[in-house]
Amino acid sequence: MSVGKQVRMNRIRGVDGKILMVSMDHAAIGGPMRYLEDPDRAIAAVMAGSPDALLLTRGMLRHGWQAIPPQVGIVMRISGGFTILEGAQEFRDRVISTVEDALRWGADGVAVTVKFGHELEGEFIQAASTVADACDRWEVPLLIEAMAALRGSSGLAEDEALAVAARSAAELGADMVKIKYPTKEGNLVDVAAGCPVPILVLGGEKAADDEVLEMVSRAMRDGAAGVAMGRNVWQRDDPQEFLGRLRSAMGR
Repeated sequence: MSVGKQVRMNRIRGVDGKILMVSMDHAAIGGPMRYLEDPDRAIAAVMAGSPDALLLTRGMLRHGWQAIPPQVGIVMRISGGFTILEGAQEFRDRVISTVEDALRWGADGVAVTVKFGHELEGEFIQAASTVADACDRWEVPLLIEAMAALRGSSGLAEDEALAVAARSAAELGADMVKIKYPTKEGNLVDVAAGCPVPILVLGGEKAADDEVLEMVSRAMRDGAAGVAMGRNVWQRDDPQEFLGRLRSAMGR
C-alpha cells in the first residue's frame, strides 16, 4: 500500500487496527429518514460515541461536516443513482461522482457498491475497476460494498458466495470490503481467510441489541476487522450508548 493510502487508512481505523465505521449514506436513497432529518444533529449524536470513521454522501458531509472532529476518518460514497421511488425493479448502483471530487470534499476514502451475481455484474465490476485505478493514482483507500446474489446455477452456499464476492472485491483493488454476515448458519471464517484486505460487517435493517452485538462478536472471532454499520447505530435513541456496547463486542 502506498504511503498516501496508509496515511489516509490511519485516519479511518483505530490505533488498534480495528475499524468502527458508522454508515450514514442512507438518505440519498430513502429520503429524510427518522434520525437523519437534520444531518448536523444526526452526526453529532453519533460522534458522541466516538466512532473511528463515517461513511457519508456528499449531502450529509455538506450539511453536517461541522459536527465531525478532525480525528474522525471520512469515507465518501461515490456510487448510487437511485431512490426508493424507483421501486424494486432496478436498485442499480451507478458511479455518480469521482475520487478527485471526494478529495475536494475532504474525504479520506471513497466507497462504491458491486453487486456480484447480478445480471449486470460485468458493468458493476467495470465501474469499480475504473474507480480503483483512480484511487491508486490519488492514493485514496477504496471501500467496496460487496453484495452477493445467490443464483441457482452457482450451487454455492451463502458463505461460499460471500467468500467469492469478498475476494473478487479485493482483486478489483478494494482496500476494505464491506459485507453482510451469513444468515443461514454460515460464518465468515473462510470469507476473511480468503480476502487479503480488511473485512467490515454491515448491520442491515435495525435489529435487537443483543442480536446485533452477538453477530459482531462472532464476526470478529471469524476474522473481521470491524464494522460498517448504519441503521443499527443511528436509528437508536441513544447511539452513544450503543456504540460503547458495539466497541466492547469488537473486543476493544
